[in-house]
Amino acid sequence: MAPAGTALSFERQPKESAKAFAAFSVYLGLGPDRTLATTAAKVGKSKRMMEKWSLRWNWVGRVAGQAAHLAEVERGAIERQAIAKAVEWAKMTEAVRREAWLEAERAISMVREARERWEASGRTPGFEGMARMLELAFKLKQFAAGMPSEIREVNTTVTGTVDVDWEIALRRAYGPKGQPAAVVDVEAVPAPEAKR
Repeated sequence: MAPAGTALSFERQPKESAKAFAAFSVYLGLGPDRTLATTAAKVGKSKRMMEKWSLRWNWVGRVAGQAAHLAEVERGAIERQAIAKAVEWAKMTEAVRREAWLEAERAISMVREARERWEASGRTPGFEGMARMLELAFKLKQFAAGMPSEIREVNTTVTGTVDVDWEIALRRAYGPKGQPAAVVDVEAVPAPEAKR
């Protein structure tokens, strides 16, 4: 953005005549197929005059300045829209997380009440139902806090290929044709232990 009081490059410049600026505006409005000859024909002036004004008032640079300005305005609009959507999404997910937290609190409270009733009655509580309710409650709390509800172990195996130049390997093992082979020591390498 230009500072306050400063004309943008594509606006009328100080000391630029109204006719020169009008010609530039026509030139600018022609789009990517603009030419000085077309501009001259549209404004009723000579091509030579358009060349003179174009050089003096830097029409090519001003067109680039206008394109850069429009790109900046567009980027700003896209950023503002992205920020607005992010804020909207954050508000929505916050409400869902709060509700999940409250539901988790209710579930934990129900388990506590059931446990207290079972303890007061002297009977053995049904631990399976309580365990499932607590599991749900803690998953809700993890979701509400933005934590993962599952932990997964990731194992990766790296595999590759060994490219062997068999001709070179055979020469080393058996020697060149017609010559006795050199003795090659071989060492046994234990196999890697299998994973359990």
